[in-house]
Amino acid sequence: MALYHFSIAQIKRSAGQSAIASAAYRAGERLYSSYYGEVSDYTKKGGVIASEIMLPPHAPEIYLDRATLWNAVENCEKHPKAQLAYSFDIAMQNELTLEENMELARKFVQEQFVTKGMIADLAFHSPEKEDGGIPNPHFHVMTTMRPLNPDGTWGQKQRREYLLDEDGNRIRDKNGDYMFNAVHTTDWHEPETLEHWREQWAAAVNTKFEEKGLDVRIDHRSYVRQWLDLIPTVHEGANVRQMEAKGIRTEKGELNRWIKATNRLMQDVRKKIKALFVWMAEVKEELSKPQTPSLADLLIAYYNQRNAGAWSNKARTGNLKQFAEAVNYLTENKLLTLEDLQERLSSVNEEFEALSDSMKKKSARIKELIREGENYQRLKPVHTELNNIKFKKQREKFETSHDAELRLFYAARRILKEKLDGKPIALKAWKQEYAQLKTEYAELSPQHKPLREEVIRLRQVQNAVDTALRRREQPQAVQRKKHEMEL
Repeated sequence: MALYHFSIAQIKRSAGQSAIASAAYRAGERLYSSYYGEVSDYTKKGGVIASEIMLPPHAPEIYLDRATLWNAVENCEKHPKAQLAYSFDIAMQNELTLEENMELARKFVQEQFVTKGMIADLAFHSPEKEDGGIPNPHFHVMTTMRPLNPDGTWGQKQRREYLLDEDGNRIRDKNGDYMFNAVHTTDWHEPETLEHWREQWAAAVNTKFEEKGLDVRIDHRSYVRQWLDLIPTVHEGANVRQMEAKGIRTEKGELNRWIKATNRLMQDVRKKIKALFVWMAEVKEELSKPQTPSLADLLIAYYNQRNAGAWSNKARTGNLKQFAEAVNYLTENKLLTLEDLQERLSSVNEEFEALSDSMKKKSARIKELIREGENYQRLKPVHTELNNIKFKKQREKFETSHDAELRLFYAARRILKEKLDGKPIALKAWKQEYAQLKTEYAELSPQHKPLREEVIRLRQVQNAVDTALRRREQPQAVQRKKHEMEL
């Protein structure tokens, strides 16, 4: 099954990240950071197939060396919270060969990043699956955030656009400093640019699928934008995938298995219901003609015809059993006319949609609890350490160096408190709600099955009615043909 995954993030010091460490991890190399005076060694990391650096024409060739490139980036950025690089994580396709995937990736990176002036560090990964599961080939791209000047030196990410008064003079603020707006020198950060990159990758892959005659496609749009009423899965991450590959069942893995099973069931039921509504409109038109038979009459005619053509008593017994099941279904639900049948289908559809909506809400809350609960527990020690610092300057220094972690902690604490009606956040209460939601979700999922069985029963009635109507029309068609021949 073709898979679309295209994510982008920033590598930044405020999150405790290093461009050298990130590049070493992706390439599976040992690199030294002159900025931090540290070595990042990932030479034992498995699954790295190949890595390479792609330069725009005006970039110095010394940047083909990975350590030289990312040390230059680190040393160029002076701010302790500097943004260092863009990081892309993009899925390759199991329907294509490794060579085709790599060729497609190189062409995409060249056209979308390098020609725009970015230096791109490309790494191909294909982790081995110990349990023989579905392969997960993908590639990482780290790109520079600063543009390069024509002479190969680093340019500015932003420029100052000073505010002027009506006489064209710069305006000062209350502290006497000139007021200005920071204007980006490139459009690489714009949401529209990201959307363009995502769309172009999907287009490139789909073109390759079409060239190979493969009847699969990927779509860069979300389920909502594709008008697909499905429950989105939660991002698992490398650690969770590794644990699952070793047979260790995780909360995120379990949730995604539930969601995928529910989505398959929802798609199947929704497809059948849609087909039934279309069929019903057509049959209503047919049965609106004078002297139309009832549903029971059509079922009797259908099964009489089947029995007449049956080759054995076993076949006739099977026909009789199916007929009895269909009649019992109509009788039990008091379905005498097509209007009754349509009303029943509408009721089933409403029940199905209500159930699906309830599962989506519970799934969203479970994912929120996992995400915010993990952040709260993981980052609470950082907050505790901050509270234990008594001196103001030390606190401010600590807050600056752990800004990103503290922001995540405060957001998690706020969300969890809101969900717990302002009560103190306790691990026990969090786990109780999580366990309750899991139980409710597990109880809701099987409720799709009886609805699906009823839709299948409605499809059986549909088949019988369709066949009876066709056979009913055949004698009329023969009579018309005979009349035409006599004329």
